Amino acid sequence: MTIRQLSETIVNQIAAGEVIERPASVVKELVENALDAGARRIEIATAGGGLQLIRVTDDGTGMDAADIALAIGRHCTSKLSDDIHDIRSLGFRGEALPSIGSIARLTIRSRTRESDGAEITVKGGRVSPVRPAAANPGTVVEVRDLFFATPARLKFMKSERAETTAISDMIKRIAVAFPHVRFTLSGPDRTTLDLAACTPDGSGRLERVAQVMGREFSDNALSILAERTDVRLTGHASIPSFTRANALQQYVYVNGRPVRDKMLTGAIRGAYADVLPRDRHAVTALFIDIEPARVDVNVHPAKADVRFRDPGLVRGLMVGAIKQALGTAGIRASTDAAASVAHMFRAPSAPAFDTATSPHAPLDMGFGERMQPAFSNVAASVDPRPGLAEPSREALSQPLGAARAQVHENYIIAQTDRSLIIVDQHAAHERLVYEALKTALHSKPLAAQMLLLPEIVDLSEDDADRLVAHAETLARFGLGIERFGPGAVCVRETPAMLGEMDVQQLVRDLADEIADHDTVETLTARLHHIAATMACHGSVRSGRRLKPDEMNALLRQMEATPGSATCNHGRPTYVELKLDDIERLFGRR
Repeated sequence: MTIRQLSETIVNQIAAGEVIERPASVVKELVENALDAGARRIEIATAGGGLQLIRVTDDGTGMDAADIALAIGRHCTSKLSDDIHDIRSLGFRGEALPSIGSIARLTIRSRTRESDGAEITVKGGRVSPVRPAAANPGTVVEVRDLFFATPARLKFMKSERAETTAISDMIKRIAVAFPHVRFTLSGPDRTTLDLAACTPDGSGRLERVAQVMGREFSDNALSILAERTDVRLTGHASIPSFTRANALQQYVYVNGRPVRDKMLTGAIRGAYADVLPRDRHAVTALFIDIEPARVDVNVHPAKADVRFRDPGLVRGLMVGAIKQALGTAGIRASTDAAASVAHMFRAPSAPAFDTATSPHAPLDMGFGERMQPAFSNVAASVDPRPGLAEPSREALSQPLGAARAQVHENYIIAQTDRSLIIVDQHAAHERLVYEALKTALHSKPLAAQMLLLPEIVDLSEDDADRLVAHAETLARFGLGIERFGPGAVCVRETPAMLGEMDVQQLVRDLADEIADHDTVETLTARLHHIAATMACHGSVRSGRRLKPDEMNALLRQMEATPGSATCNHGRPTYVELKLDDIERLFGRR
């Protein structure tokens, strides 16, 4: 195979494949160029999700004719000094503009405050001469027909709405780090986004975060400030009760550069590990300022990832700073959660009454059961069990404590030394019965029922051989089979637990299962399903009044049964409210 030099156009298209993933990637590169040029106002316009048009206009320093000609050449940059490790700008590789010009129709028009305006165009890698053009100080970069020179890439684009959303998200993520810059995003495919410039100090940064994330975040955020060995961490992180279902609103910046780094995301999760459920995520806007020599921002073509010289130092700083902020925050409930709770417990409007004839307000206003629609058709349902003996110290020290009451004839209220337990009696007993049935299944052979007439199942020779090879195992589950001539088996017994069933289908399913996995999991799974069904129907039903000793017995059985925290449907069987949490709820702590 002959080695040959690739053409400049092919080289640029290869670079474009690494740098330009989608229209949002183009917007990112152009906006970063504008910021590096000192722009204080950046206007972005798009059409067709950015595939038809992307125009970025800035009021930065601009370029003269000579600089414009160099700007579309590979590895030409004004942002990199002789020290390759001293990177203090967002862009530095000198690949963005020539890469974009190789796959789209690119026009650059610019002017410095001391020079006349100039313009250059690039169409699919073909560069036109620089020519004079009327221009305001700053730069206008226009990209049309993105990927027209590499149409295969268009097949990988998402819908116009998805690409439009990605561009908006990219602008918002960049804007958070530059609160002193005004950003506007407009076009026929979107609602105009206008982020007004804020002061460059901490309050201005929080104001910009509120513009991007919403005012709720700033109302529920903790200030973060920490510094260690040339690494400084600032920003804001949400209180534990203010969370989101995903991590999309975790903004992290390294020297002003938005990054998505697994180590940094893991540090945030580690800091909140003790206060957030697994399926909830904190909201953050964190800024790491570090000496450029201590971080490598060139490990990814699009500069989306970074690599720290001492990742443990950065991670420890983040975890420690966030934990300290959480520990010293005091009692703060999220404003949106407080509003939701207040709405849920808001009493319905009371009927008007005449103060002259009724000087007192109705006594049933407030949070009483009779005022709640869910309780309107039932009598008072709390059963305090006045005859219940005072719990012993030993009972209170148990993990689930001592039963104190039954609510709505389904929820057991128990008390421990330092918590309140609420148990769903049906879900809890369902798990206990299910575990008992599984133990019976696996500790001894399952009871079998003899068929009045043996069932003959015709199979292939191989399937019949496989079933007979597992006959001993199947017998433990109550299924008795034996060979019945070539390509057939005779079923004489079936599991009594299954009752009447389709023997033919069961045997064929077993044969397929054994052929695929050499196991009898089909029968095991079916038996477990039956066990779960029996457990559901055989457990303590909702609405049954339990005696004190029955409630306590259920608690002790739960403590002794593995997996009793959930029922066999995956629902929780109990919840625990720590006394400290309850006292915090009522402002006692």
